[in-house]
Amino acid sequence: MADNLQPSPSDTATADRPGSGGELAAQLSQAAGGRAKTRDLKPLQRLVPYLLRQKTDAGFAVLFLLLSSVSTLGLTGASRFLIDNGFGSGNAAELNRWFLVLAGVAVMLAISTALRYYYITKLGERVVANLRQDVFGHILGLDPGFFLKIRTGEVVSRLTTDLQIIDTLVSSAISIALRNALSFIGGLILLLFVSPKLTGLVLLIFPFVLIPLFTYGRSVGRLTRKAQDRFAQAVGFAGETLDALETVQAFVREAFAKTKFSQAVDEAYATSLKRMSARAIMTAMVISLVFGGVALVLWLGARSVLSGDMSEGALIQFVILSVLVAGSVGSLSETWGDVQKAAGAMSRIDELLSAEPGIKAPENPVVLPVPAQGHVRFDNVSFGYPSRPDLPVLDGFSLEVRPGETVALVGPSGAGKSTVFRLLLRYYEPVGGHIFMDGVDIAQADPKAVRERLSLVAQDAALFSGSASDNIRFGNAGASDEDIRAAAAKAQAIAFIEVLPEGFNQPLGERAKSLSGGQKQRLSIARALVRDAPILLLDEATSALDAENERLVQAALNEAMTTRTTLVIAHRLATVLKADRIVVMDGGKVVESGTHDELVARGGLYARLAELQFNTP
Repeated sequence: MADNLQPSPSDTATADRPGSGGELAAQLSQAAGGRAKTRDLKPLQRLVPYLLRQKTDAGFAVLFLLLSSVSTLGLTGASRFLIDNGFGSGNAAELNRWFLVLAGVAVMLAISTALRYYYITKLGERVVANLRQDVFGHILGLDPGFFLKIRTGEVVSRLTTDLQIIDTLVSSAISIALRNALSFIGGLILLLFVSPKLTGLVLLIFPFVLIPLFTYGRSVGRLTRKAQDRFAQAVGFAGETLDALETVQAFVREAFAKTKFSQAVDEAYATSLKRMSARAIMTAMVISLVFGGVALVLWLGARSVLSGDMSEGALIQFVILSVLVAGSVGSLSETWGDVQKAAGAMSRIDELLSAEPGIKAPENPVVLPVPAQGHVRFDNVSFGYPSRPDLPVLDGFSLEVRPGETVALVGPSGAGKSTVFRLLLRYYEPVGGHIFMDGVDIAQADPKAVRERLSLVAQDAALFSGSASDNIRFGNAGASDEDIRAAAAKAQAIAFIEVLPEGFNQPLGERAKSLSGGQKQRLSIARALVRDAPILLLDEATSALDAENERLVQAALNEAMTTRTTLVIAHRLATVLKADRIVVMDGGKVVESGTHDELVARGGLYARLAELQFNTP
């Protein structure tokens, strides 16, 4: 349910709520700072089933990968024969023939490389799309208790940043790694055939090139991560500041925020300079060593050519193969970092996929009776939130709501009123006791079947970025346009909807930010009314309305209440004076129950609350 996923302020810390400034900063920091690497590659095994589901694309990708690698190596051989048998023959026809051979190999390389890119990229996109769908679908099945342990921003980051890293691995890094591995092995074998003596020399030079590459490479990697962390801190602070921009401006702290952000940016810049210096030194050393080695090999090869031990074409082939093999080793080291990074990302995705919902349908769920009666009963229910199990929110709570009855829950903040709704909606399981709907213990029923008989209007209207029609139809996918208009009319929402440029089809922006608080609430009420469920849950449904609209909407709600069972949470007692029964809660228990007049006459907690609000003796 989108309307009321988070516990009330009395139930959990504000910092854990989605949408807070801290969470936005965390999301931005994660996006800017990148992801850590891991040496454990086991999480990547999770990708195997997804790859096997795309056998055709994977097969073509491997085929064209092999062809492109063979073509690359074939170019070196064609170049050798062109020089030795083409230029060396002095025959134009022979020269043309070897140019055609070279052109044919080049065309084969071009086609196979293009097809390799197409199938590898297609494979990666499909695998990641399937994985993203599975992860999101799995997340939708998790209960709200899971989100008390992890920020919503972190989940979103895993769906975006981490999956993008995996996309890079599947659609690019794996292909590059395999291509370079084939080029290294194939090139090394050909080098041995061309000149075993020079090949031995190249292998002796390799360590002198690789040692600074890996030594400085680790240093550059550390500085890169440090620079990313510094930049992440700057972006995180920027996100937090922008999220609370009105507060910053209200306290005239723009200069302070700008100075703090500038300091963070300067620190990131200073760290980046160190990284760039280290990388520049590494580049200079590697290039010097590589070209020094190539010059040495060329000098020795040229002497072999002069002595007749090697042909000119063989020397050219050897040089090209040496560069190809050396480049493959360097690329493999970079690709290995991508593989480690993807393994770290996949481990975080695996955490989501491995998470089990605390609320799920039993193997053989009990079917709720049809037609629905709207009978609800709480029997000695006890409950504490997973984040604070030692602090009970409900303690031996019992309540029966008969079909068609309107019952109001009132009491001080933290009494457990909203928790009653959450347990009935099966967001959480009671620690003790049972909850019955139409005579069936809801723990034995399918949670979706239970929720289909409930319609919620939450205190904070959770709306979406579609149109007014889309938001109302969210309550009932099968609702017709007439049903939507009727629900909007009952909720006193049709007037402001019709004045929108496109009426019911006008996009409302992210979370319907283009509407006022009262308009959002009326749209939320319309969504609940169009659902036409037998049990209506109203959690401060008119709290965001002005006096006039509250009167009109309350009249619509009163009409809706006459045909269904209704549970109302209210702090403003004036909205529940006509309830069939008012249940007073305190400390997670029912302490009083009766009508308004009966409870006032008893002089208990309700009477004190009523005196504060109505100033009655």
